[in-house]
Amino acid sequence: MPLAIELAAARVRALSLAQITDSLHDRFRLLTGGARTAVRRQQTLRGSVDWSHALLTEPEQVLFRRLAAFVGGFDLEAAQAVGASSDVETYQLLDQLSLLVDKSLVVADDGGDGMRYRLLETVRQYAQEKLGESGEADEVRTRHRDHYAATAAEREALGHASDEQLVHWAQTEIDNLRAAFAWSRENSEPETALRLILSLRPLWLGAGRAQEALAAIDAILSDEDHADITPAVWASAAAHEVIIAAAVGTLTHPGRPQKALAIARELNDPALTTRALIACGVGAVYTAEGPDSYYAEATDLARAAGDQWSLCLVFSYQATAGAVAGAPIIVVPAAEKGRDLAETLGDRYFSRNNRLWLGLALLWQGHLAQASEILRAVAVEAEADGDLTTAVFGRVCYSTTLAYQGQVADARATAQSALTAAEALGGVMEDGVYAAFAYAALADGDAAAAMRAAETAWQHTNPLREFFTRTITPTSEAALACDDLATARRWADENVAALPGEHRGVNLTVRAYIAMAQGDPEQAERDAHDALALAEKTGGYYRVADILECLARLALDDGNHPYAARLLGAADAIRQRIGFARYPMYQLANDAAATAVREALGQSDFDAAWAEGAALSTEEAVAYAQRGRGERKRPTSGWGSLTPMENDVVRLVREGLGNKDIGARLFISPRTVQTHLTHVYAKLGLTSRVQLVQEAGRYG
Repeated sequence: MPLAIELAAARVRALSLAQITDSLHDRFRLLTGGARTAVRRQQTLRGSVDWSHALLTEPEQVLFRRLAAFVGGFDLEAAQAVGASSDVETYQLLDQLSLLVDKSLVVADDGGDGMRYRLLETVRQYAQEKLGESGEADEVRTRHRDHYAATAAEREALGHASDEQLVHWAQTEIDNLRAAFAWSRENSEPETALRLILSLRPLWLGAGRAQEALAAIDAILSDEDHADITPAVWASAAAHEVIIAAAVGTLTHPGRPQKALAIARELNDPALTTRALIACGVGAVYTAEGPDSYYAEATDLARAAGDQWSLCLVFSYQATAGAVAGAPIIVVPAAEKGRDLAETLGDRYFSRNNRLWLGLALLWQGHLAQASEILRAVAVEAEADGDLTTAVFGRVCYSTTLAYQGQVADARATAQSALTAAEALGGVMEDGVYAAFAYAALADGDAAAAMRAAETAWQHTNPLREFFTRTITPTSEAALACDDLATARRWADENVAALPGEHRGVNLTVRAYIAMAQGDPEQAERDAHDALALAEKTGGYYRVADILECLARLALDDGNHPYAARLLGAADAIRQRIGFARYPMYQLANDAAATAVREALGQSDFDAAWAEGAALSTEEAVAYAQRGRGERKRPTSGWGSLTPMENDVVRLVREGLGNKDIGARLFISPRTVQTHLTHVYAKLGLTSRVQLVQEAGRYG
């Protein structure tokens, strides 16, 4: 306990009951006295406002009470729309507003966006009372709602090139927009409320407010009575709900997109049908059905109508689907098309969205430097535009790329900035942020920190995001780094079963290393070759060097030294080309394998074989490794089936060493030593350490 805290505690213990009682009484007198003072101050202020109001002319009193409809602030145009009910009142309004400012009932702020006005909260509460007494409150609040709904619709109709201006206006007027939405709900006008939400699409997508829009839409669509909502508006809201949800990686009510599509087809509305098809495609990404048929039809409709923005959406979500499927070979062309269309339309949000997927796909392909630059630029631009959701995900991806390149400090700092932004958004995407911390820890060789970060990532996810968390969190590799082989194998098995494409390939790679540590070379070889096949199929080559080094170690155990040397040379050349640093957890074993192969071949032959491997392209190295599959020469049982590591363990057992000392000699954990012994017993048909020593004596 810090010294200051101990001293404070001692002082409290030393107080007598009487002293404590006196102190409490003193505090109570202060508090009640302060409360009485606050009440008197409130009464004085109320009296002052009441006196000022009594001095106003009748037109000034009318305008004053009508201004109570505003929340936060307003400009002159809004004041005229809400405060005036006739042309005469509109003409006189500026003079009356100026008089209210002069009399300190309205505050005028001359900011960078022009003059804005506001009422202090106490004054506004007084004005609300007067508005309620006037009998015109409903009419004024309706004019307020209609002004903001119409202005939002007009600004949205200007097109995507004006999205930035719309977002800026909406951010400024957010309190008034919320009040307009609330009045529509309160006044039983759900369609008007939905139209307002739909007009503000750029705000929800690009300003970190997606959750607010989703809650608003769901509150209306969840009502079973849709009699007051025209089918077209209901379908549009249901489609946009899915599109907005995709921005924050969440799913919505599964039946709504299909219902929206049925409505759109019944109405024979091509534009609405296109949007509903896109929504159905987004919703089908995680299903066996898949999104392709929806996107194909949406593409045909959008092209026939010349609807460039819908085409942009299709390409964007095709890129998203490709990323979910772990298929960078699909992501790259879709993201490039989506990016180009978004930039032609002036849609900065979807330009960033496509560039983010493009950067991630380039990372998976092994273009780490190019991916880093794209992802960094996306994160910086998103933050500057107030698009904090994209900024968080962009920094998560950028941090991971830095970790793969061995830039630990920068990776950790970038993850920390992502965490700060995620917390500001109420915890959005914190699962991904902690996954980034896990990669940084692996790159730093801190296994315990990597496991803690991976576990924290899972604590911050939810069932709707489980798939995403599996794809991005290196839980099995962190467990392997901690030498917790049982946990590592369980996670690897689950991920291999659950994930597709390149995501599955990464987990097969990790499981191959786990199988080697468990003394199961057959499983390791199968997984490594399956991972190579997926890398070739999907274009996800970024961890091929790890796979080749795994196969090289297996070849060494089989005595196939030239093959092992070529694989090691190819892996080293790939790392140098793409800048993919080897995790420290694999360094010692890789160095030992290279040394053993060099000793077996001799320096000259080793260098020649290494150079032959280094001369191969990534694709050629994959093909070479695949040609070597199935060349295992060791039998499956008997002394000849033991691997070099297993022979080393047996040798040290014969010397009388325990598992802890054997592990120290061989740079492996006691648990791994026991795993090797278990495999030795099975291969030799033995059941105990004593039998092993006896058999080794006879064999040796």
